[in-house]
Amino acid sequence: MSNILEMINITKRFPGVVALDRVSLKVKAGSVHALMGENGAGKSTLMKCLFGIYSMDEGKIIFDGKEVSFANSKQALENGVSMVHQELNQVRQRNVMDNIWLGRYPKKGIFIDEKKMYEDTAAIFKSLDINIDPRRKVSSLSVSEMQMVEIAKAVSYDSKVIVMDEPTSSLTEKEVAHLFKIIRTLKSKNVAIIYISHKMEEILKISDEVTIMRDGQYIATKSAKDLTTDEIIKLMVGRDLSQRFPPKVNQPGDVILKVKNLTAEMQPSFKDINFELRKGEILGIAGLVGSKRTEVVEALFGLRAIQSGTIELHGKEVINHSPQQAIKNGFALVTEERRSTGIFPGLSISFNSIIANLPQYRKGIFLSESQVYDDTKWVIDSMKVKTPSQKTAIGTLSGGNQQKVIIGRWLLTKPDVLLLDEPTRGIDVGAKFEIYQLINQLASEGKGIIMISSEMPELLGVTDRILVMSNGRAAGIVETKTTSQEEIMRLAALY
Repeated sequence: MSNILEMINITKRFPGVVALDRVSLKVKAGSVHALMGENGAGKSTLMKCLFGIYSMDEGKIIFDGKEVSFANSKQALENGVSMVHQELNQVRQRNVMDNIWLGRYPKKGIFIDEKKMYEDTAAIFKSLDINIDPRRKVSSLSVSEMQMVEIAKAVSYDSKVIVMDEPTSSLTEKEVAHLFKIIRTLKSKNVAIIYISHKMEEILKISDEVTIMRDGQYIATKSAKDLTTDEIIKLMVGRDLSQRFPPKVNQPGDVILKVKNLTAEMQPSFKDINFELRKGEILGIAGLVGSKRTEVVEALFGLRAIQSGTIELHGKEVINHSPQQAIKNGFALVTEERRSTGIFPGLSISFNSIIANLPQYRKGIFLSESQVYDDTKWVIDSMKVKTPSQKTAIGTLSGGNQQKVIIGRWLLTKPDVLLLDEPTRGIDVGAKFEIYQLINQLASEGKGIIMISSEMPELLGVTDRILVMSNGRAAGIVETKTTSQEEIMRLAALY
C-alpha cells in the first residue's frame, strides 16, 4: 500500500511551549493507523495542523501525492480530510440531517431540497448500519448516537483520510463492535483511518500500524501485530508501568449518604433507586448506555428534578433543588461532557479552577488575588497539569489536562460526596493512574465517592462496591472483590 498522507518534520509553537518538535507521520491508504501518547504528547495538535485548525510553524504535508497546507477545516473537508473530534461540536437544537449537511445543503432552485437531504442521509446511515431517524433533533440523541452522526458526516465528504479522536470513549461493547465494522467497511473502500485512543486492547485489535508520541516528539512507528500493551505503555510514558491500578488504601467506615426510593419520571428516567455510601468508600455505578447512570448523579446534584424519594447526608435529609444548593450541602460533580458542561474554554486555568468556589475568594467587592493564585497553583501542582501558566486558556490544553483542572476545581470546594461521571474519559494511562491515586487518597481521607465508568476493568480496579443500573432501575449492588465482569453484565441486562 502507498502512503496517502505524509506529515514531515511538523513543528508547532505556542507562547512558552513547543507543542510539536519536528514530528513525522506516514499513513497508508486503506489502513488504520493508531496515534498514541500521554495527554500533552501532541497528538491532537498534530491532527489540528493537518485539519487546518492550527497553522504549523515548520514542516510540510503531502496528501494524495501533493503538498498541501489547509487554511481552515472547510478546505480540509473539501479536499478529502475529515476529523471526528473527541469533543462533539454539533448544533444540538437542529436535526440530524441539518448537522450533516450544514453549509452545503442540497438545493432545488433557491430552496433547500429537504427530500434529497433526507434520502442522502438515510442512504449513508444504511451503508453504515446506523439506525437513527435523520429528522430527530440532535439534543435528543445519546452521546454514542451523536458520535455515530459525526462519523456519518465524515463519510458524507467522501474523505480519503478520516481522523477519529477517542471515538469509543462513550460507547458500549456492542457499539464499539459496530464502530469497528464501520471502520472495516471504510478500509475496504481504501479510506485511511487515523485512530487516536488510550484503550490498548482496541488499538491492538483494530490497528495496522501504531505511531507513538511523547512530550511533543515522535518516538516510534511499529506494526500493531508486533506490539504488546506493556510495550506501548513503556514507549508512551518512557518507563515501565507494571500496575494499572494503585493498591487500595481506603477503609470504608460509617454510612454518610442514604438514598431511598429515588425516582425521577418527568421523562423516561429512573425509579426506586436505593443505596448507601460509606465514609471513605468508592461506590461504582455500572450499566449499559441508556441505563440512567448519569441521570441518578444529576438528581443527587440538583440538575434533575426528583418526583419522590429522599437523600440523607450524615443522618439529615438534604434537598438539592439546584447545583448551588448541592455544593452548599457538600456535593460536587465532575460531568461526563467536558466541553459542553465542564469548562469555559476561552477563559484561563485560574478562572476554571476557582469558579465553583467563588464566594471563598471575596475580599470586599474584589477577589483575593493571592488566594486565587495559591489555589490555582495547588490545582496545577497536585493534578500535575501541563501548562505554561495559570493565565493559559483552558481550551488550549489537552483533554486530559482539562479534566485534571476540573477535578481540582471541585476538590477546592471540600465536598463530603464527590460524584465522578466517567472521570478518566479521554485520559492516557499515566494520567489515569494519577487520578486513581487521587481518588484512593480522597477516599482514605474520608470522602465518599460515587464513580460512573463504562470501563469494566476500571470499576473492578478502583471501587469497593458497584451499583449496577439496568433500564432506569437498580439491578443490584455487588462487592467488587467477589464479583466478575460476567455478573455485572448479567445484572446490567436484567430489565
